Amino acid sequence: MSETSVGRRVEVANLAPTSSPKQRVRSEIVTDANSVRPLAARGGAAHVPTRSRWSHPTRARQHTGMTNRAGRLDAKVVLITGAGNGMGRAAALLFASEGARVVVADAIEAAGVATVDAVRAAGGEATFVAVDVSNAEQVEAMVDHAMTSYGGLHVLYNNAGILPPDDAGVVDTPEATWDRVLEVNLKGVFLGCRYGVPALLASGGGSIVNVSSVVALMGSAVPQIAYTASKGGVLALTRELAVEYARQGIRANALCPGPIETPLLMELLQDPEWARRRLVHIPMGRPGQAEELARAALFLASDDSSFMTGSTLVVDGGISAAYVTPE
Repeated sequence: MSETSVGRRVEVANLAPTSSPKQRVRSEIVTDANSVRPLAARGGAAHVPTRSRWSHPTRARQHTGMTNRAGRLDAKVVLITGAGNGMGRAAALLFASEGARVVVADAIEAAGVATVDAVRAAGGEATFVAVDVSNAEQVEAMVDHAMTSYGGLHVLYNNAGILPPDDAGVVDTPEATWDRVLEVNLKGVFLGCRYGVPALLASGGGSIVNVSSVVALMGSAVPQIAYTASKGGVLALTRELAVEYARQGIRANALCPGPIETPLLMELLQDPEWARRRLVHIPMGRPGQAEELARAALFLASDDSSFMTGSTLVVDGGISAAYVTPE
């Protein structure tokens, strides 16, 4: 969520396919919903990789012509979860334009491959790996793919997340929905860091960017209790991770988006009452763009934010600062 939330709906990154294409589009905003391949579970118990697991150093990057200058992520290896569409795809394209080699991780193969194709068409370098971020074995394999493909890992962008349609108030949200949202949105970030941190250490350090949400900072009368709780957990996890690894060359920061324009959001805005109830709270009077959030993520991923760790960067069009919005 990557995330484009206005009230009850969020643009999220792709995870395991749901039971029907219609439900999947509404809850996960999959751009290529007609091409879905279930993920196969890998056998054996998962284990945490150690610093010495990957012995080869980061290979020198072959410049592709995507940019004729040294970018802010030049020669860096970036892993982005939920990179098949929306904010994840925008970040993949921007990071590649800044010199990064991008590992596109997504549960929907067609969407992830489309992002890789877009990066390559622009002259960048990218590879795809299928993953359900709530599955430890698949997350471990995802990090292994980054290390074996490009010889290192320097930026981990935990962007994936979900908001099911039945995530509502504390009385109405089904327990199974609560469990699944926490499993993906919070456990998924935990697993990404669990397997990503040793790879970052083996690569000489780097940056972790975890996507939270403005709803982790503010309450809403249009509730999404599981989603809100999960994103609050991401903030707490990020702070603790940042302090633990601050003297080991790893920075960790959280990104809190407000409403970000996606096809689903634009569909919902066709309902005048739905739009009125939500857009009035955005002082800038419009949703954000995926590219705007990607630029904020680039700042946290790059050395431009070299003295920032444990911080929360809010990109919400002024929502969290407002008491009364302009007319």
